[in-house]
Amino acid sequence: MPTSRNTESAHVFAVRLMQHLVVPTFVLNAERRVIIWNKACERLTGVPAHEVIGTTNHWRAFYDQERHCLADLVVLGCPDTMDQLYVTHTEPSDCAHGLRAENWCVMPQVKKRLYLAVDAGPIYDEEGNLLAVVETLRDQTEQKLAQMALQSLAVKDGLTGLANRRSFDEKLEAEWLHNQREGTSMAILLVDVDHFKLYNDTYGHQKGDTCLKAVAAALDQQVFRPADLAARYGGEEFAVIMPNTDLDGALHVADRIQEAVQAMNLPHGASLTAECVTLSIGAAALLPSDDHAAADLVAAADAALYRAKRQGRNRVVCTDRVEELAEA
Repeated sequence: MPTSRNTESAHVFAVRLMQHLVVPTFVLNAERRVIIWNKACERLTGVPAHEVIGTTNHWRAFYDQERHCLADLVVLGCPDTMDQLYVTHTEPSDCAHGLRAENWCVMPQVKKRLYLAVDAGPIYDEEGNLLAVVETLRDQTEQKLAQMALQSLAVKDGLTGLANRRSFDEKLEAEWLHNQREGTSMAILLVDVDHFKLYNDTYGHQKGDTCLKAVAAALDQQVFRPADLAARYGGEEFAVIMPNTDLDGALHVADRIQEAVQAMNLPHGASLTAECVTLSIGAAALLPSDDHAAADLVAAADAALYRAKRQGRNRVVCTDRVEELAEA
């Protein structure tokens, strides 16, 4: 049988061991008060132990507004609220085995935003009463930023920062099906920088890239509904997907885009149309149905764009009927 002195010695050893762990760790008692705040936790958060020991203010080390940390959820027995508090988390099927989650934290004292992976595990006595909850923290910021960068490369155009062609194709199919179910119109703009080959030949490819980035920025500023998508379609051509939009709505956006690019007044001395960079835009809108596919909407916008170029460029031409493809 262990003596009380042995038990006390073991407790002191455990506390000292936890204090010197390289993993940032803090411990809450059954009243959610901090009883251990180890040195690694001090380094991570910039909060010294004496400021939090005995208090329930540990949240101040991670957030600028009061909210529960993962260990609090274990003490309170409410793991179901993790959805509201954490970006990623394990299913709270059995709180007795602890919780795991990941989240961005603002870290007010060190004044930098960190992505932390968090584990919180309960400690019970022999009768099953909760004694404490141990929360450990791992800084995963570099890994998260690398993951976000890879994800961004997969969906964004490297030059302009707009969505890439793959994102456009996926969005087009998804919104076509959604608008078909809802019975609402869907619109597309195809946008071409007029005489862009001549621009490159005159000013060089680096200036050409700068021009494309400027046009993309103007496009992005004018396509601001959350459901819409502006993408680089290929080369000097851009595209805009507008769910739940009729032709009048599409033309309104097209006019805004043209005005924004004209307002930049980018010189284009070699242009056969104007002395500055201009756009030709083809607009189309359709009510998705079983009679047509999403590709028909793109083809209609492409036909309208072709007519805009044939009619002298620097203009918006529209169609809302797939049958008009035959005219192109």
